[in-house]
Amino acid sequence: MVFKRLLGAIGVGAPSVDTVLEGGAVLPGGTLGGRVLLRGGSAAADIEQITLELVARVEAEGDDGEHEGTVSFGRFPVGGSFRLGEEEDHEVPFSLVLPWETPITELHGQSLGLPLGVRTELAVAGARDAGDLDPLAVRPLPVQEAVLEAFGQLGFAFTSADLELGHIPGTGQQLPFYQEIELAPGPQFAHAMQEVEVTFLASPGGMEVVLEADKRGGMFSAGHDALARFTVGHHDVAQVDWTAEVDAWVRQVAEHRGSPPGSYGHGGHHYEEDHGRRGPGMGTVAVAAAGGLAAGVVGGMVAAEVVDEIGDAFEDEEE
Repeated sequence: MVFKRLLGAIGVGAPSVDTVLEGGAVLPGGTLGGRVLLRGGSAAADIEQITLELVARVEAEGDDGEHEGTVSFGRFPVGGSFRLGEEEDHEVPFSLVLPWETPITELHGQSLGLPLGVRTELAVAGARDAGDLDPLAVRPLPVQEAVLEAFGQLGFAFTSADLELGHIPGTGQQLPFYQEIELAPGPQFAHAMQEVEVTFLASPGGMEVVLEADKRGGMFSAGHDALARFTVGHHDVAQVDWTAEVDAWVRQVAEHRGSPPGSYGHGGHHYEEDHGRRGPGMGTVAVAAAGGLAAGVVGGMVAAEVVDEIGDAFEDEEE
């Protein structure tokens, strides 16, 4: 018995944990349900706490270049304070609400290649913590999907998605990072910009859409970035001609037109020039551009090595 306790203290014969997420892809701000499945080890153990943690692999800009790391954006205690018998099976159901700014990881069922996961921490008295990590799939809110579909109708094509550490000034951003969805312009805007990066900052009351355009230079001017912010409601999906709406947004960015800060409500926006440049991020996924945004994502071939890296990204850090 003493030897068993010693082995348990170094993780040998300790309880194992496996978390099962249910219901498929979830919405930002939606409910994630599942079960934590425990299996007792070679000796009984006191389970002090079971915690689920939302984690993401993000990129950070530094003086010495770009760095990647894991960022936590939510911790949820779901159980604990019970004794798990030797080789005993125990199940803990859970239900938790995702932050509204949770990045989207797929569009029409096609992965965008973003490493996002749910980490399970099992605190066991007198032993090292056991754990489990599961990929988290998040589909877009209706208004997010409507905006992306409109970009597709305008000839824009998805090229990459990444997560950037930091805060976008002048927004209501809550998480310590933001998502950038990079789009290549169609023929009607290709003369004015090289790409557009779209960031969604959702909240219960609506959503901010931040557009950053990499504008082309002219014969006597250098290229630069232009940043614009627009606000929309969750209930505007069926009432708005989104192709016309997004077309107007892009033209305002391309033509250097905007309204003073603070003009909110449907169609309201804050426009500002930004001559700096946020560098490209991690999680880049190349897809076919033909047929607009939706066809590009759904019909395109996601690079196999990038898909493989999603499962390995967090494992490398654990090691």
